Formats: sequence, C-alpha cells, structure tokens
Amino acid sequence: MAIVKKAFLSVIFFTILCGFVYTMVVTGISQALFAKETNGRIIEVNGIKYGSELMAQQFTGNKYMWGRIMKLNIVTVNDKSGAKLMYAAPSNLSPASNEYKEIVARRVAKIKAADPQQGDKPIPVDLVTNSGSGLDPDISLAAAQYQIPRIAKYNNMSFEEVQRIIDKCTSHKIWGFLGEETVNVLKVNLMLEHIL
Repeated sequence: MAIVKKAFLSVIFFTILCGFVYTMVVTGISQALFAKETNGRIIEVNGIKYGSELMAQQFTGNKYMWGRIMKLNIVTVNDKSGAKLMYAAPSNLSPASNEYKEIVARRVAKIKAADPQQGDKPIPVDLVTNSGSGLDPDISLAAAQYQIPRIAKYNNMSFEEVQRIIDKCTSHKIWGFLGEETVNVLKVNLMLEHIL
C-alpha cells in the first residue's frame, strides 16, 4: 500500500512540476525575452492584423510579389458556422513523380506569362517548388529580384523603388556567412500597398 501511495504522489508531483510549473516558467521567460516571436511575429498596423512574418500567404495578383507554391485545400475543413476554411499543408510528392513535374511546369508557364520581359532568364527554383512545410514566408533574394520588372510595371514604380522595398524586407546571413539572404513576401506586399 505504501508503494501505491508513493507512486500516486509521484504522479501528482511530476504532473504539477512538468505540466504546470515548467510550462509557466518557460512561457514567462519567452514572453519576457522574446515576446514578438512568442506571439507569432504578427504584423499589426493601426490595430489591424495583417498576418504573421512566420507564415506564408498566397498572393496571385501581378502587382504583388509571389512566394513559393502553396498546397492549399479549401474543401475538407469547415468552421463552426459551416463555412469552408482554407489551409495549407506540406507536399509529399516525389520530385520524380509526374504530378510534381506537372505542377512545376504549370508554375513555370505562369511565371513566364506574367514576366515576359525576363525572356529565357532562368527562374529561381524557389518560385516553382514547394517548401518543406508548404508555408515558408520567405523567398530567396534572387527570386525577389526576378519579379522586380513585373512589380514595377503594375505598381507604376521604378525598378529602384521596388529594389529599395526588397532591401528593407531582406534578412541577411547570420554573422555574415550562415544561411542565405531571404525576403519576406508579406512585408514586401504590405509595403507595396503603403500599409507598412
């Protein structure tokens, strides 16, 4: 009976310690030191929340910067009122599959039609492929710069003005050599709309 009592008290103790105390301490530390990141790095302007810097949004208009391909589903999930909800998910397609090749070919055709002034210039690979999560909010600097002529044309801007916006939304390599330079698509588009 004493063993059962000790086991029961151990379960209660570790449930409180690991389930409540640890969680509250870690949450408190993260809120104190990294509040913006902990809360999803939401972009809010004048009380309006436009999205998270950490989560991709799909932009399809010619005046916007386009991000990576997103695998979107608007059929299978409903909210409490019955309305369809859109969600994205990673793709499990093999790069060797015919379906994957068709998706890439359609995206290449769409980009070439939207950016005819680029001629036969190679399209950066991240503009025609999914990210691992399907929700990558950033694209490479090369992919952003590839779109400058189209964005400038449809926003009545100079190439230099678009480049300045891209520069403001570019994350540089950590310590100058780790990782790659990336551009946040949502921030660029909010700046194009004069929201940021």
